[in-house]
Amino acid sequence: MDSRYAIADTSGIFSPSMIVFRDLVQKNLAQMARIARDPKRLRPHCKTHKMREIIALQLAAGISKHKCATIAEAEMLAEAGVRDIFLAYNLVGPNVVRVIRLAERFPEVQFSVTVDHPAPMAALGEAASAAGKSIEVLLDIDSGQHRTGIPVGPRARELYQKLATKKGLVPGGFHLYDGQNHQKDVAERRAAVMAGYEPAASLRDELVAAGIPVPRIVAGGTASFPIFAAIDDPALELSPGTIIFNDAGYGEMFPDLEFAPAALLLTRVISRPTANRVTCDLGYKAVASDPPAGNRVIFPDLPDAKAVLQNEEHLVLETAQADRFQPGDELFAVPRHVCPTSALHKFVYVVAGGKLVWTWDVSARDRVLSV
Repeated sequence: MDSRYAIADTSGIFSPSMIVFRDLVQKNLAQMARIARDPKRLRPHCKTHKMREIIALQLAAGISKHKCATIAEAEMLAEAGVRDIFLAYNLVGPNVVRVIRLAERFPEVQFSVTVDHPAPMAALGEAASAAGKSIEVLLDIDSGQHRTGIPVGPRARELYQKLATKKGLVPGGFHLYDGQNHQKDVAERRAAVMAGYEPAASLRDELVAAGIPVPRIVAGGTASFPIFAAIDDPALELSPGTIIFNDAGYGEMFPDLEFAPAALLLTRVISRPTANRVTCDLGYKAVASDPPAGNRVIFPDLPDAKAVLQNEEHLVLETAQADRFQPGDELFAVPRHVCPTSALHKFVYVVAGGKLVWTWDVSARDRVLSV
């Protein structure tokens, strides 16, 4: 096993569990800041980790702006001391009132959200105005993923112009997420990223020329982060997420991103049912099941392992090295998708300097904290 993942004593670590290697988190954080060229350009997404302690590391590194996807994550960020929080999600139903209550609870925090439709925008403006609050709102632009947002064009321009006149709302700029850009070839990925950015920048310039403020463009995710970082646009705010932990999926798709896996899963052998099978206690209640079955984890110390069966509490591997293992033996697994994997764990074990030193709560894994 890679010496970076050595732990002096694992006897106090339950399995299955997630282990965060703090030294590698800090190296990933430093690499993120180097690529951004200035930590003030960063607005990292907390969905990957959902932990107050990692927010503390980011704040200490000079990263003051943060992004999230749920109201619980926004509350966690505020409790951790963040004063500029972007909830990159379109609010509907009771969530409109919840955000107003959150703003009332943390009056020192600037909260911002997204919109892509006039009806929720109007509801948010009415709720904010009734509470005597102002909420900053970013227009959610569809860069080609077709998940949320409006493509650049007359409808987007008209909605942003209406936003600028709504009582209780403050125009905050654009949200430009391009999660569809997974091109392994960097040149192809750069061309796709620019094809989304350039129309948005042109629309920004038109609105500013008309006297309507567009103070920021919150752009990209992990895959497009270095490409946006290279653009000389002072309005850009860079929002990588996954690379704080990294995972096997991003490591394979984007070899140009030099970040180490910093959150691994510890599993133990519980059975040797056949001569070539090893059964571990790593079911899909402990690792994200959104990758296809058989492709959810890799085992650095057992590269030929093939996952042939996974249930809620079991993972059955076939390997030519099965005779190396007995019940109780340990293996580290790297999840292919770490963000939903962290949400499956109430807490993580934290290793620093090769020793188990803390546990950290995954505090924003729940949908509701207090608001």
